[in-house]
Amino acid sequence: MRSSKGTPLFLLLSFFFFSINNFAQNSEKPNVIIINADDLGYGDTGVYGATKVQTPNIDKLAAEGKRFTDAHSASAVCTPSRYALITGEYAFRINNALPVFSRDSLIVDPEKLTIADVMKEQDYKTGIIGKWHLGFGDKKPTNWNEELKPGPLELGFDYYFGVPVLNSHPPFVYLENHKVLGLEEDDPMEYGKEANTAPYPEKWNRGFHKLGGADAAHELYIDSLVGTTLKNKAVEYIRKNKENPFFLYLATTNIHHPFTPAERFIGSSDAGRYGDFIHELDWIVGEVMTSLEKENLAHNTLVIFTSDNGGMLNQGGQDAYSFAHRNNGDLLGFKFGAWEGGHRVPFIAWWPGKIDGGAVSDQLISNVDLTASLAALFERDLQDGEAIDSFNLLPALLDNPKDQIRRHLIVSPGDMSNISLRKGKWMYISDQNSGGFPGEVVGMHNFGGAATLPFTGQKNSDIENGKIKKDAPPAQLYNLEEDPYQYTNVYNEHPEVVKEMKSELNKLLESKKTRP
Repeated sequence: MRSSKGTPLFLLLSFFFFSINNFAQNSEKPNVIIINADDLGYGDTGVYGATKVQTPNIDKLAAEGKRFTDAHSASAVCTPSRYALITGEYAFRINNALPVFSRDSLIVDPEKLTIADVMKEQDYKTGIIGKWHLGFGDKKPTNWNEELKPGPLELGFDYYFGVPVLNSHPPFVYLENHKVLGLEEDDPMEYGKEANTAPYPEKWNRGFHKLGGADAAHELYIDSLVGTTLKNKAVEYIRKNKENPFFLYLATTNIHHPFTPAERFIGSSDAGRYGDFIHELDWIVGEVMTSLEKENLAHNTLVIFTSDNGGMLNQGGQDAYSFAHRNNGDLLGFKFGAWEGGHRVPFIAWWPGKIDGGAVSDQLISNVDLTASLAALFERDLQDGEAIDSFNLLPALLDNPKDQIRRHLIVSPGDMSNISLRKGKWMYISDQNSGGFPGEVVGMHNFGGAATLPFTGQKNSDIENGKIKKDAPPAQLYNLEEDPYQYTNVYNEHPEVVKEMKSELNKLLESKKTRP
């Protein structure tokens, strides 16, 4: 096999592995920071085409690093996407397709290798700051008055500070390591109770997961200061660990609803509260990068910026549309769904001296690949059962391979009936519609699927007047090279491709691993 320029592929790979071996033996270990934004769509930043918001810090990161145009979250849903990033394994393997909430226990097996374990093996300090959203403890319902373990500290992290579930659902408190911050023995947290927390649109404490009490703990959580608090903790973590190689996983709550930026950002964008929250996210990124410069760490730090899934057409997203801000650009679909807008995400890699500035790559990559990629940084061979769906992306980060590293990628939407397979130019979705949110009326929080097309002005051959046509094919096939915005379902035109894709998807779903 040869590259498109005629150089034998084995020579390119030999050079790459020689370079990595030379790095592993002779260079100081780089710090690694992964910034995992929440619900940030493909079109939510300037460098990816946004005009109604200004993101100078994220744009600078891309100008000095490499921007990927075909990067995907392994799921269009928050929890399974985060599971994939942490473990290098698709969440469908543990039958997880939807978010966890306040009563749910930890969904990651503590015996499983994690991305933090990989770094800890190399004597790194390992910290997570921000949104966790993978559950705590080993019993249901979670007892928030006890030590919350197993949790991040049982999965390879030395330190955790952050929001335990998500900023739209209880509990509205901070956790530090195993404990709720500010929890007092005589004022415990209780299911079914009201919480001492401010009301905002698209923020809920109700139903089965309602959780309150613990007034002192709730008083520490001020919605409009969550972004600032997490930023401060991240900068503090960098400063405290500057003498050691460190791994920091910074999972922001921006830009997940409710949209609660600090006062200084309110009204700063041309996209309403949605855009203002993006401006705060960009500021957080800038503050992290400034701290690296201040501590003289920038020259030896790998920073990866991405999102857990695509943008959502919630009430804030609909407001942004009214300002002509399209959170997923021209991509079809939104968070939770199998169409491209649900899972094609921003992905930027920055490492001075190792990654060429201003580079753009069309490599097919996913957040599930980060565990294998960091393992490869230290020539750490993955064993059977470890990061079983994670591909080594280092050649794509550090170089510009002409051949695709990933031959295929499975993407899980909220409805597993629509689980999908990407292979080369083809995208196969195993059912009709998006498999995402079912809301059919403008103004609904869970507005999604076919019903959104009259609102967004987009077109799809299976849909008319916001409904699936009666004669639409039973599943979907798109040629993304010719039709990146998924105007035309070519399922009926390519039965041989459908058969091949369906067969391969079934085999991969039944396999014990998908990585080489």
